[in-house]
Amino acid sequence: MNRDPFYRLAPFIQEYIYRAGWGELRSVQVKAISAVLDTSNHILITSGTASGKTEAAFLPILTQLYENPPVSIGVLYIGPLKALINDQFIRLTALLDESHIPVQGWHGDVADNKKRKFLQNARGILQITPESLEALLMRRNAELPRLFGDLRFIIVDEIHAFINSDRGRQVLCQIQRLARFQKTPARRIGLSATLGTPELAMEWLKGGTDLTVSHVNDDGGKRIVEFGVEHFIDYQKQIRKLEDFKTENPLLYELQAKQKPFYDHIYDIVNRETKTLIFGGSRDSIEEIALQLRKIATVRKEPDIYHVHHGMIATPLREAAEDAMRLSEHPACTLATMTLELGIDIGSLDQVLQVKAASSVSSFVQRLGRSGRRAGRTAKMFFYSTEAQMDDDASLGKRIPWDLLQTIAIIQLYAEERWVEPPEIPIFPFSLLYHQTMSTLFADNELSPSQLAEAVLSLSPFQHITQEHYRTLLRHLIDLKHLERTETGSLIIGLEAEHMVNNYKFFATFKEDAVFQVREGSREIGFIQGAVPENNLIRLAGFVWRVLRVELEQHLIFVEPGKGKPQTFWLSNGSSLHGRILQRMRQVLAEESEYGYLQIGALKRLREARDLAQQTHLLDHNLIPVGGDQYLLLPWASSRVFATLSLLLDSAFDMSPIVPPYYFQFKAPGGQFPSQILHNIAVHYPSVQQIADRLSKDQLVVNKFDAYIPAAFLRDAISKDVLDVSGTQTFLQQWVNDTH
Repeated sequence: MNRDPFYRLAPFIQEYIYRAGWGELRSVQVKAISAVLDTSNHILITSGTASGKTEAAFLPILTQLYENPPVSIGVLYIGPLKALINDQFIRLTALLDESHIPVQGWHGDVADNKKRKFLQNARGILQITPESLEALLMRRNAELPRLFGDLRFIIVDEIHAFINSDRGRQVLCQIQRLARFQKTPARRIGLSATLGTPELAMEWLKGGTDLTVSHVNDDGGKRIVEFGVEHFIDYQKQIRKLEDFKTENPLLYELQAKQKPFYDHIYDIVNRETKTLIFGGSRDSIEEIALQLRKIATVRKEPDIYHVHHGMIATPLREAAEDAMRLSEHPACTLATMTLELGIDIGSLDQVLQVKAASSVSSFVQRLGRSGRRAGRTAKMFFYSTEAQMDDDASLGKRIPWDLLQTIAIIQLYAEERWVEPPEIPIFPFSLLYHQTMSTLFADNELSPSQLAEAVLSLSPFQHITQEHYRTLLRHLIDLKHLERTETGSLIIGLEAEHMVNNYKFFATFKEDAVFQVREGSREIGFIQGAVPENNLIRLAGFVWRVLRVELEQHLIFVEPGKGKPQTFWLSNGSSLHGRILQRMRQVLAEESEYGYLQIGALKRLREARDLAQQTHLLDHNLIPVGGDQYLLLPWASSRVFATLSLLLDSAFDMSPIVPPYYFQFKAPGGQFPSQILHNIAVHYPSVQQIADRLSKDQLVVNKFDAYIPAAFLRDAISKDVLDVSGTQTFLQQWVNDTH
């Protein structure tokens, strides 16, 4: 037998590779071919963005399907985004052109007639979102043996996007529920570009099975990256203040007015290259950048090459952005959130710009991997940190460039250690437990309590849920009338839950925003959160729109192009930072290195911050007096520790402002030195239960179905999975030791 990896592939794949002009198989593909064809293990494939991971999985899998066709769907591909599924569908269709292996994308935007036709003779590959898979499990339970009885492989793409979420744990539940209809459970293939702890991801992928997980890892070799970090101060507010005083302040006015505005700088950077992808920290930030870049293009009478891509943009506009980026000879710039952080093919980029710090090292690595794929070109990634001009009396906390420090810390953690955040697996995913309980019961119509417990508690995400937990939950749901007992003692869906469980929105485990669809005539633009009064201006898809009419019952807003300052209609939940990032930020302030990638503005601002830290002894103590009876507390710890401290300190201090996860500023009560209060908290540290008891009703309901969970369970879940009680105790004890 020929052991050359290429000749082990099916003939139609070899022919495709010849036609496509591949010079050779990539390293990750060679390794994956052996792992798939020579073992029966689950496989985790990790490799850089655009390194050929998807083909690495599919080439040997399709070879097996070609040589030994299954009698049901043979491959289930689970992707986190509709757009990613659409992209992979196009790529697979070309590969499978002469194989006679069918492939079908499946999500809310795919026509029902295509779905029905595929299900009539279910074979080949099904590409699906978790929400659509949940619908199949619930509504086609009787057909599942025919559809998935001979399922050979389950591919979970962008596995890092799933691991830390209820949505990912939902996927694990779905995979295990499907395995009940298979004689031989399907092998699992996970794909990812960034993983801090591959061992934890392998354990996640293995969940509920005894199979070994093989790790196929390939970094794709070293790449040359042109890298830069710049810092801008928004002088515009200060200039506007000076407009009326030009004659009194001519030198200051001229100095600040000559500073090149941030958006003009970005505009010029974009126009130096053909393809640019700009990531922002939020939907609102990228909408604002797109709007400002369009304004500059209009003033300069230059083409509008800008597109916006995020979850609230209408599908046709998102697809138009992707298409524009793939047209290699035409300039295009797309501004995106994490929707383009994942593996959607948008062609070869010239550069990636990041405005404001990334929320994690993982996100930074994903975005870095997007750049430098144009043949013969150096990868380019530039970071931009911005601050408003500080007033002379600004507090110490506001005078620290937190965003710049976070940007540098994230870069250094990856550059020095290749460190990426490890996944955090919750102990008590009660919201998901409710969801899978109702989904399982809906699929089977009626189950005894013991049958329901066996079906649900055997799913790996619920390994820490006890039988007593579950009995209490079921009694609680009966009291709420979400479950009802039949005359025979079995359980069925209750009247209070019927409407919710029958609604398509139930398929998702994440909270969905109450959104209004925005239309210009018959053209869909996207969505915003909440209704807007007529004649108000909103910002969407990088344009300003004037509201013409609002239809509340239909959740529709009709608009026309407008001019002026628009409002923002998206809520931001902020981001959670790992403690390593905060600790590295502190080190950035403490060390003398000036990092070769810092540009003039960033270097100047870092030097100022270090001087300020030295003058105020910011790094010598966690508790800093900042004048009068005001104090600053800097934990330099994770968002979870910060949240726990907030609960402990809320009743002891008048805290304002709180800038998570960077610092607290508070007023000492009655002139009492706060050090003594902190010392007392550390010495008489409350129990986990006492801390949890401080949570308000609103604080308890975090996840989508928490409202239906007993309050005591929610307190346990938050104590274990949201707060960091032991880490906070360690911080306070260390503080006590340092102050003595």
